[in-house]
Amino acid sequence: MNDVTESTRFDIPLRDDERQPCEVWTRVMGYHRPVASFNVGKQGEHRERRFFAEPPPHVARRAGTR
Repeated sequence: MNDVTESTRFDIPLRDDERQPCEVWTRVMGYHRPVASFNVGKQGEHRERRFFAEPPPHVARRAGTR
């Protein structure tokens, strides 16, 4: 970031009525949907999901294989 962005980024307080809600989308059955459109049960499943970070290819490779 540049100096202007860093100096003003947190200096502007916003009231709750000025904020825009963040809409979360997820991929379901091959297409993307907003989580807000899910029923209560599916929203609960989404909150319980565990996320993982896949290791880079050079870490996942075994010695002597390509």
